[in-house]
Amino acid sequence: MVVSLLQSHDSGGGRLYIVGTGPGNLLQMTPRALKALGEADCVIGNGFYLDLVEPMLAGKEVVRSSMGKEVDRAAKALDLARDRVVAMVSGGDAGVYGMASIVLEVAERSGSTVAVAVVPGITAAVSAAARLGSPLSGDYVTMSLSDLLTPREEIERRLDLAFRMRVPVVLYNPRSRGRPHNLDAAVGIARRHLLETTPVGVIKNAYREGEERLITTLGEFEDHFAFVDMHSIVFIGGEETRIWRDENGARGIITPRGYHRKYVY
Repeated sequence: MVVSLLQSHDSGGGRLYIVGTGPGNLLQMTPRALKALGEADCVIGNGFYLDLVEPMLAGKEVVRSSMGKEVDRAAKALDLARDRVVAMVSGGDAGVYGMASIVLEVAERSGSTVAVAVVPGITAAVSAAARLGSPLSGDYVTMSLSDLLTPREEIERRLDLAFRMRVPVVLYNPRSRGRPHNLDAAVGIARRHLLETTPVGVIKNAYREGEERLITTLGEFEDHFAFVDMHSIVFIGGEETRIWRDENGARGIITPRGYHRKYVY
């Protein structure tokens, strides 16, 4: 493989960091991600994610890109990083529905010798789960409902297999204006294998301005589809997932890890 992968202690010369920025709040970024942005001479990324890390961009060259320009963005970042320190920002974790794979693929196919480091971030499933309680305590599945890169038929086949396992399923890219029916299809598949009382949670804009939360059940979820957009993460519980209330009446979602089968508490 042509791509040179930097280790965390590597420094000097041109290099490219692919930085997972987490959910979008600087407090939720890892120290290593903040350090990579601090080291960069140039920061490149989708405008939405650049705006979320704006306090880290002072004094740096900033290259803004739009959705649908991922290949061009990757090539530009590699070109800039031949003799400079460049940070490519990617929301959440760059390796989970993010920019890491396309940058590495472009580097590999172009024969680039730029040293690349993937800096992990907190993926949306993990950050949004914390806002609900503990819905992902054991095994779970993540699925993207976007059919821009994966055929819809294949998405539905995978969803059917996932819901058959009756573990929690996390849906990324759940509902866009151009594809409003993908969520309908996913919920229809879930209802083949799960009870109507199965908990469903939605977090919109996790850790960002305008954060909202919805907790409902699979049987009632269709009444709330309008709440869901591309800034949302949807959690459909598994067979053991339940809704809980604290002493103040606040609700959350928990999927027991299984300690009750081993210990008395």
